[in-house]
Amino acid sequence: MSQERTIGERLYAVRRTVLQMLHDRGYMVDQNDIDQSEKDFFEKFSTSPQRDALTLLVQRRDDPTEMILVFWPADPKVGVKPIKRYMERMNEEDAKRAILVVQQALTAFARQALTEIQATEGLQIEVFQEPELLVNITEHVLVPQHMVLTKEEKDILLKRYKMKESQLPRIQLTDPVARYYGLCRGQVVKIIRPSETAGKYVTYRMVV
Repeated sequence: MSQERTIGERLYAVRRTVLQMLHDRGYMVDQNDIDQSEKDFFEKFSTSPQRDALTLLVQRRDDPTEMILVFWPADPKVGVKPIKRYMERMNEEDAKRAILVVQQALTAFARQALTEIQATEGLQIEVFQEPELLVNITEHVLVPQHMVLTKEEKDILLKRYKMKESQLPRIQLTDPVARYYGLCRGQVVKIIRPSETAGKYVTYRMVV
């Protein structure tokens, strides 16, 4: 198998996970795109796709004015200049969130620029390395079902059990499942595990 074919297969798998992730976060992603065959992907993007061609801009199902961009930097090592270009594109599209799918970890300067941009511009830019997206972790047999609560559902939960936020069990912002769903601090997830005795076992965790 050629190296080009390997790159194509890799990007096909990563893109599929990204589309699933966006769908699970509540964005308008066509199921046909998620289910696209490798053959059709290669016909559309070639067996060695240009990463820029994979850029995505999608709207939320419940609020079409809320959009997210997905960028695929071509350079293995992403520096400050591409970060600034992506910020400009976000402003052009009026998108407050973006995902960078990178081949390697960001340079120290790029990480610093990202932190500064998010603080000053009010933008949220997530970074995933390609290997993290080769498979969808939520489909793994050992990962229980996670459901993200709305603010209203969270308030109802706290009132029902007469609890304060600080009394909820915690899940780290850096947890792979929290990153998959793009969670923010203060959000609560409902975790449903199978139980031999009760059928299912439900717990709640707050992102910290």
